[in-house]
Amino acid sequence: MLIDFQIPSRKPTKTDRQWANIRLHNSKHISRGSTRVVFAHVGDPTVQCPGLCAWPYALPAYGPPGPALVAPNGIGTDGMIINIATLLAGATTNPFKTGYFQGDALAPLEAVTACPGIFGAGAYPGYPGALLVDKMSKASYNAYGANGRKFLLPATWDLIRLNCKVIT
Repeated sequence: MLIDFQIPSRKPTKTDRQWANIRLHNSKHISRGSTRVVFAHVGDPTVQCPGLCAWPYALPAYGPPGPALVAPNGIGTDGMIINIATLLAGATTNPFKTGYFQGDALAPLEAVTACPGIFGAGAYPGYPGALLVDKMSKASYNAYGANGRKFLLPATWDLIRLNCKVIT
């Protein structure tokens, strides 16, 4: 399956209502046949919703107060990585809005959105869980990428154990 990721280079305007959400995935027909393409859109969390979609790297918009964590790659980049991971999991498990999800189909909880704010063991509202911390930069993360880059990836719903599984 191909997922077309759309990442805008600017803040959405009022005419861009279809992109008003920081993240969404859906599918569209690309021809008169039955061919459907899955697409995902992720916006800039520092512009659109820092306290919601860049948390824990930005101060929380609501809930228990607490300090923001240090982002290893910058708040905008790391906020987008969290949202891209969320979209990738949702688009692969529920690409046409008829696949895996919990709850109401109009407001589904998908593979990652079923585990909001959980990034490490022992997470609870306002606390993302136990994370690795870079000794030099003090940046918090739970995964390594190419060339030793550090990232924070969200927990996913474990269908066998029926709980949120964090990166370990």
